[in-house]
Amino acid sequence: MTKTQEAPRAAEKGAKFTTREEWLNAAAQAVRPLFDEQGAQPYPKFRVSCGFPKGGRGAIGQAWTPSASGDATAELFISPKLEELVKVGSAGVLDVLVHELIHAVVGNEAGHKGPFRKLAKAIGLQGKMTATVTDEALANRLLELTAALGPYPHAQLSSLTVTKQTTRMKLCQCDSCGCKLRMTQKWLEEVGPPTCGCGTQMEAQ
Repeated sequence: MTKTQEAPRAAEKGAKFTTREEWLNAAAQAVRPLFDEQGAQPYPKFRVSCGFPKGGRGAIGQAWTPSASGDATAELFISPKLEELVKVGSAGVLDVLVHELIHAVVGNEAGHKGPFRKLAKAIGLQGKMTATVTDEALANRLLELTAALGPYPHAQLSSLTVTKQTTRMKLCQCDSCGCKLRMTQKWLEEVGPPTCGCGTQMEAQ
């Protein structure tokens, strides 16, 4: 979905934001009390974007260290496969956003251990630290903190499936100038090999 396409969609619902990035960055600020209440380190400089994380489309979120950014900004990505804001016992947009913000706050060098684990569990994320989930209490808190944002201007994007080519193309070559092109077997049977631009009849290989 392009920026111009998503703007009318958001406007129809009376949303305050017309792009996913605007909404996500506002949401990141809205959930800041979760971190402040735990006495966490101040937020670093960050940006949140909607996009497929590096390493394939299986990941639903990713945090890039500020050292990888040209302006020393923590770059956070939320997968466009996510549409529901919170999912108890699973992953929603806000759940993943909080997970990636924890990486930004404690530093990527912590991985999912030590400081990351401690802060995640204190905030209310649970389960396997590499794929945290939220309980009902945290889900309700996230919705409460972001209630003023309005709808998330996004529609779920499914993983693309590449269709294999089923028609086998036959190679035709000109023995005079070496020009090559491909044609379908059906076309070769019905019409025959084409004549090359140099005037020589091409031959099917």
